[in-house]
Amino acid sequence: MSKQTKIVLLFFVLLFFLILARLSQLQLYENSYKTLAKINSLIKEKIPAPRGKIYDRNGKLLVSNQPVYSLYVIPSQLSSFDTIKLLNILHIDKETFLNKLEKAKKYSLYKASPVSEQYFIDEIAPLKEIIYQFPGFFIKKSHTRKYHTTHAANILGYLHEVGPVLLKKDAFYEPGDLTGASGIEKYYETILRGKKGVRYYNRDKLNRKTSPYLNGKWDSLPVPGKDIHLSIDIELQAFIDTLMQGKHGAVVVLNPENGEILSLVSAPGYDPAVFTGRNKQLILKSLLQDKLNKPLYDRSILGTYPPGSPFKLINALVGLQTGAVTASTYYICHHGFRYGNRFMRCHCGANGRPVHLNYAIPYSCNTFFSKTYLKILDSYPNPRIGIQKWSEYVKSFGLGNYLGVDLPTGRKGNVPDSTYYNRFFGNKRWRSMYTISNGIGQGQILVTPIQMANMTAAIANKGYYYIPHLAKKIENDSISEKFKTPKKTLIDTSYFEPVIQGMWKVYTHGTARFNRVKDIEICGKTGTSENYARIDGKKIQLPDHSIFVAFAPKDKPEIVVSIFIENGGYGSVLASPIATLIIEKYLKGRITRTDLYNRVIATDLNEIYKYKTYGTVQKN
Repeated sequence: MSKQTKIVLLFFVLLFFLILARLSQLQLYENSYKTLAKINSLIKEKIPAPRGKIYDRNGKLLVSNQPVYSLYVIPSQLSSFDTIKLLNILHIDKETFLNKLEKAKKYSLYKASPVSEQYFIDEIAPLKEIIYQFPGFFIKKSHTRKYHTTHAANILGYLHEVGPVLLKKDAFYEPGDLTGASGIEKYYETILRGKKGVRYYNRDKLNRKTSPYLNGKWDSLPVPGKDIHLSIDIELQAFIDTLMQGKHGAVVVLNPENGEILSLVSAPGYDPAVFTGRNKQLILKSLLQDKLNKPLYDRSILGTYPPGSPFKLINALVGLQTGAVTASTYYICHHGFRYGNRFMRCHCGANGRPVHLNYAIPYSCNTFFSKTYLKILDSYPNPRIGIQKWSEYVKSFGLGNYLGVDLPTGRKGNVPDSTYYNRFFGNKRWRSMYTISNGIGQGQILVTPIQMANMTAAIANKGYYYIPHLAKKIENDSISEKFKTPKKTLIDTSYFEPVIQGMWKVYTHGTARFNRVKDIEICGKTGTSENYARIDGKKIQLPDHSIFVAFAPKDKPEIVVSIFIENGGYGSVLASPIATLIIEKYLKGRITRTDLYNRVIATDLNEIYKYKTYGTVQKN
């Protein structure tokens, strides 16, 4: 037998065995294919999974689940029914009801669609007894959120019904399902939502479900969503909410050691429970229409403001790093800084005396920081290179870009660079002096309160920070590695000490000296922004915005606070006392400065806010 003949024979032998193996496989697994084909002809009903619970850092339950009931319809199974009777039980109007039915028919004649949702057991009980009178309709049980706190709505977020875009994008969802609309609920949606279970039913010739298929052999139970423990302290959050009554603004509290957010307050806020039940759309509409208070606008992560005098700390650090200034550098301050035909007023009290860094920080000298800023820029060959280098240093503190906080929204703010000013003034048509307001935290610089807190954490840590985050622990999972990795600034560690000493003197000798608390060394920096409104066609100056950043204790920081109070007056008048109270409450668990507490509680700015306009002119 030739070699070619052997090869051909071997080929046919192998082919025979392959065919034999395939025939055996078909015989052995024939029943499985029949089962799969049968399952495809059954009615498949998904069972919603309970969402994961949400706790605070101390294990206090914030959000759990409660049963709700919704009325669904399968259009192909509809027959005549008493419409008025059904509407009276559901407490909905006829137009809404008919629109829902039409929407259901367009979606599918054979699949279930929601008609009216979110009834609690006592509301749906009358319909349960007579549902048989309404062919094609059935009641479906699901879960909605139950809130164990009236605080932290901006953090927790709320749920809403999935829309058509998400229905097409993600096969997990069906009409009537709820999904995270904001806050933690949205950011951690895939973790919180769990995994649906499935039940299979036989169907009759009219496409109606009958008995369970094979007594539930192929059914599966839902897998609950994972629980999340947040980093916030809900008692601290509630305490700050109390302090912020009658005020507009934001308070951010961080642990600088790891970036955990201890509190994230936006005022005015709202009770998270308002978005449970059937009236949530009406409530949502009313909150959106409140253009003055803007309760849904999270000022802590969306509000962009000039940072004011706290930004002088960054210019001091950049000045030290670049050699533009040293600890012994001084400037003479004559009540302000003159540039061209303009005069930037200063209230540091130097009155013609030399001002060093250790005086400029606690007394917030505009002259010192304006000249320091100019010297930084002018130490480079031209102002375009200077502003670019300055911008890089500033951005290394997390300013001018998204921080990456575990919330689904936020703002970048603005740290201008040479490209920005080339567009603003024209290419090569500007000098350092044109941007002088950057020296005192005004000009075109914009930051969010959480960025200010992060900036302060980087100073407290002498050169690094962790991305602020809300998730402390996730059940059977871990938080993102990006929250565990420190980010370094471009400032050497050695240059932070004189700035921290200056911040400490803010409380011992400077602008916050009357807000000290016994046994706690607090480092801080006050800030103030002017605010104008147009009333009866005239430009009227309203009380200044009050700004403050702080950390404590001085030598081993455990807490960072960033505060912005709209129309709150000088930083030392309102924002600084609030910071002192927060720090003492967190570190000591009690308040000894009851005088500060009573003053803050008694301060109600609502009369001022009646005249408030947004997009106001702000200066330091």
